[in-house]
Amino acid sequence: MSLKEKIDADIKQAMLSRNKAELTALRGIKSMILLAETEKGAGGDLSEEAEMKVLMKAAKQRKESAELYAREGRQDLADKENFEYEVIARYLPQPLGEDELCQEVAAIIAEVGATGMADMGRVMGVATGKLAGRAEGKAIAAVVKELLSKA
Repeated sequence: MSLKEKIDADIKQAMLSRNKAELTALRGIKSMILLAETEKGAGGDLSEEAEMKVLMKAAKQRKESAELYAREGRQDLADKENFEYEVIARYLPQPLGEDELCQEVAAIIAEVGATGMADMGRVMGVATGKLAGRAEGKAIAAVVKELLSKA
């Protein structure tokens, strides 16, 4: 079952249970996917990787908005954004833990044959592609720097 089909099924379930907040969040996700599919050069259906990128972007937006609203004293809006983030997070793969991330990056460094900080760009290119959706770019970069500085 594709991500779009899962979301459609969840939309139907939210309609049946009359869960208005979840329904709004799911419709927002579906809308983002549909927009990405109809963008110039998208060519119809999105790949799984492209769908994950759309979800990661949406999750990051919700998280940043919630932090901004909380800082400005608008807890009602922050709660809404946090709820939407939680709905989006259901469709994202489980994030990697610190140890798992280190192991994955170490394997990528060995695969690429990196020997020092000069190879950081090559390692980051491969790592961000392989770990998309499972780790944030900042976390990947920090681990890559740490491991390459030891090499």
